[in-house]
Amino acid sequence: MFETPSAYRPSDVEMAAPVPPVQAVLFDFSNTLFQMIDLETWLRRVGAASGRLAVLNEPGAVAGIADQLRTAFRLPAVVAVQEGRDLSSAQHRRAMWGWWERVDFLRGAEEAAYRELTAPDAWIPYPDTEPVLRALRERGLLIAIVSDFAWDLRTHLAHHRLDDLIDTCVISYEQGREKPDPHLFLKACADLGAAPRATLMVGDNPVRDGGAAACGLRTYILPAEHRTGERGLADVLRLVP
Repeated sequence: MFETPSAYRPSDVEMAAPVPPVQAVLFDFSNTLFQMIDLETWLRRVGAASGRLAVLNEPGAVAGIADQLRTAFRLPAVVAVQEGRDLSSAQHRRAMWGWWERVDFLRGAEEAAYRELTAPDAWIPYPDTEPVLRALRERGLLIAIVSDFAWDLRTHLAHHRLDDLIDTCVISYEQGREKPDPHLFLKACADLGAAPRATLMVGDNPVRDGGAAACGLRTYILPAEHRTGERGLADVLRLVP
């Protein structure tokens, strides 16, 4: 079994040998395999849970709230509280409260908003997520998720019956570390029993997910765009045996 090192350095023999074929694939979760439900759906769920649903029926209400969310998120005080928010559930809650309390519709409804953010069905897989995961499984590859996330994303996998396609999850809030910390990528390799040089990391952030390259993994970075259709995950199948 491959054990988690603090750093990964190929031996001289490995460096001289051919690059091994990919045996395992690590995926980012948010905006790679799954996306959050659309803003209006989330707001309506929050409104229903907090008795504020009628507000959303006013002309331009959703667009106005979206503008307030964007404006508030750029405030220096809000930006500051987002730092390290995925290191723990408590930090993430503080970060969300620090943001939402500046939005009229969400002020005072933060608890309901958080419940609807973390609900099992609040995150949905892209249309090509399941087909690609199943194709990888059929090819005999090991699969892991390495994610900066502040709660147990396994609840979303289970809700959509995809948990049987994932061998292990390495989540920032459980590790007290965020990507690109090498520990997260190397722990996933260790959990899978796969050497980093035989592992591919797939994500959408060139800094956080691309950090896997410094650990000896191959990396594939998707365009950082909010897709509403397929994510483009089928390209991953061209990179594996």
